[in-house]
Amino acid sequence: MTQSFTDILAWQKAHRFVLDVYRATSKFPAHEQFGLSSQFHRAAMSIPANIAEGYKRLGKADKLRFLNIAQGSLEECRYYILLAKDLNYITENTYYELIRSIEETSFLLNAYCKGIRDKQWER
Repeated sequence: MTQSFTDILAWQKAHRFVLDVYRATSKFPAHEQFGLSSQFHRAAMSIPANIAEGYKRLGKADKLRFLNIAQGSLEECRYYILLAKDLNYITENTYYELIRSIEETSFLLNAYCKGIRDKQWER
């Protein structure tokens, strides 16, 4: 049984992903501060934020709606990772680290959603 959204594995992994994104974007060119960096930050933060907001929702449909928003933000970040690589803002190593992190986050988030859909969840 969870006491807080911070107990959710998907949230924990999503939070670590946000930290990884901030580290990676700190090396982006200065002219991207209000462009790609800002968009990437917002999309990344949206993942754990929507997991947290969905956690307190009482209805299953409402919970799943917030988790689906998190899934959408996750896919947005997947694109930003690819774009950053193609613009040579991140190294191949950083690219693969971010992809691995987002894949793990996606797996855990999908499992959490499935558990809620299948009514195998508790707060």
